[in-house]
Amino acid sequence: MSGASSRDQALDELLDKKAIEEVLVSYCRGADRGDADLIAAAYHPDATEDHGGTFKGSANDYVKMLRQILPTAPRMSHIITNIHIEVNGTTARSECYFLTFSRRADGDEPHDNLTCARAVDDFEKRDGVWKIARRRLAWEWNHEMALNETWGRGQIAPDPSKLVRGGKKPNDILYTD
Repeated sequence: MSGASSRDQALDELLDKKAIEEVLVSYCRGADRGDADLIAAAYHPDATEDHGGTFKGSANDYVKMLRQILPTAPRMSHIITNIHIEVNGTTARSECYFLTFSRRADGDEPHDNLTCARAVDDFEKRDGVWKIARRRLAWEWNHEMALNETWGRGQIAPDPSKLVRGGKKPNDILYTD
């Protein structure tokens, strides 16, 4: 009997970890597509956000700020790596790295930006749903590059004007038929 119980417990923990991972990935989708509703859904209503020196306060206030910024934010891609999750009943702590690529076309010198940050999130499972209760972010490094988009020197796309490009909500293929 203890074997089945142990296996059930391991399966429950695996399902909890997958649910937490889905929250993290959905958050990134929200950032990249300019969909603040997806980001808001990642947090409990009383959650806090410490964005490593760029914002510190309630997650609700953070999302309000993002609703103003994201629709016109530059093209971004957030890639999540090294996700580590420790579940303890109805609480969990996750640590993950974000690699963020962004195209910065403002100012005199447009450039591409590559940034690595690490998020440590305290999750809580309330009413059967995992969400962030507290997020803390640390900036690891940043690298800027001159804008040099050649699409594989023409091998990927000889005519880049014909490429379907990603966009912000609602102008992205995710939100269209």
